Amino acid sequence: MTNEKEARVLNGALMFFVLTAIEIATGFWFFSVVRESGEESLMVFLPVAVFTLVTILYGGFFSLQPNEARVLILFGKYRGTIKKAGLHWANPLYSNGTPTPTPQEEKFKKAKETGTTIKKTDARYKISLRARTEVGDTIKVNDRKGNPIEIASVVVWKVSDTAKAVFEVDDYRNYVKTQLETSLRHVATQFPYDHSDSGELSEELTLRGNPEEVSNELRVDLSRRLAVAGVVIEDARLTHLAYAPEIAQAMLRRQQADAIISARRKIVQGAVGMVEMALNDLEKSSNIVLDEDKRASMVSNLLVVLVSEREASPVVNTGTLYS
Repeated sequence: MTNEKEARVLNGALMFFVLTAIEIATGFWFFSVVRESGEESLMVFLPVAVFTLVTILYGGFFSLQPNEARVLILFGKYRGTIKKAGLHWANPLYSNGTPTPTPQEEKFKKAKETGTTIKKTDARYKISLRARTEVGDTIKVNDRKGNPIEIASVVVWKVSDTAKAVFEVDDYRNYVKTQLETSLRHVATQFPYDHSDSGELSEELTLRGNPEEVSNELRVDLSRRLAVAGVVIEDARLTHLAYAPEIAQAMLRRQQADAIISARRKIVQGAVGMVEMALNDLEKSSNIVLDEDKRASMVSNLLVVLVSEREASPVVNTGTLYS
């Protein structure tokens, strides 16, 4: 595996001054030889050769913006990477083109031929180190319980090792996009969409109830997959999560039923507690003693009043307690 190493280049402004000075001096040298020896003298070819060589050396200038790097390759061998912003000069024989055009470069070339406007990506040996955002497509997968769901994500990534990005994968940009979908499918199958019963407390992580934990799992999985390409993941988040259309209505009804059961459970638990408290207070604060039948009747009436969804209509007993 090729690892990144720092390349040594010369200051571009200094080399421009030196090469320009040499060309000017070579021009004076040429006219001096012509004046003294004539145009047919073999000495004329010497300043011409020097001037031609200096002109070729001008091809070694290149500039880098902040958070931009260039991979230097000489005759197929990796020589290093330069990340310092500014004007630089290096061997003009360092590769500038692309031996095998990437899909993005081929797409840009076709768009240019047809006159279509398209944003050009960075060249193969000149790489942006800035943070980039990759928005994944919405895909359909099955969660841990086999329910079909729709899910999508967005990741923030950047290149950390330029040598791996250039030499270990064919196109690191397309590699990131492909691995994003693969990793999202893998993570989605590790968690259920939601708890089977919302009324029961559970420590099981779910896609809907634990977005931070799921996003962290996605980030870790993507970082592991993209390490070979020299790419680091800054952040990863879910942007879309829903049941697939074919089961969305059924799952919605199930969620509504779970909510109703949970609410009813709380109402019944509260009503039983209130009835028990009322009976205890009656027995403690008065001399009224209820037999088992009246006690059961009172419990039944109180539960009906407390649990009923409608307001109870009282019936006034004008006779005795036992009539």
